[in-house]
Amino acid sequence: QLVESGGGLVQSGDSLRLTCAVSGFRVELSAIGWFRQAPGKQRESLSCVNSNGDTYYSHSEKGRFTIARDDAKGMVYLDVKNLKPEDTAVYSCAADLLLPPGNDCINNNGYYYWGQGTQVTVSS
Repeated sequence: QLVESGGGLVQSGDSLRLTCAVSGFRVELSAIGWFRQAPGKQRESLSCVNSNGDTYYSHSEKGRFTIARDDAKGMVYLDVKNLKPEDTAVYSCAADLLLPPGNDCINNNGYYYWGQGTQVTVSS
């Protein structure tokens, strides 16, 4: 199970920490990705961490997004800084339990386990 939290209504320029709490499997043995979907738009991949702990970022968001994993707590965080109105979306995390260690997790279609998402709304 994956449960996201940390979303809310923020102002442009603010920062947020989104949390993905994982249960039922070991987060350090899985690839965990963060995604978002804005109204009327396709879901986009933002960042991921594979079972080796390697982190990946989509080209468009590298620099404002930071992913981190806490193996002891079974959590994966996504820190977002300098939020903009166009960042308004539902942010979700997902797990791929079969991706081999060391593989690229950003260009991966094996995310079969998803959380319910957390809404982030950025006002101007």
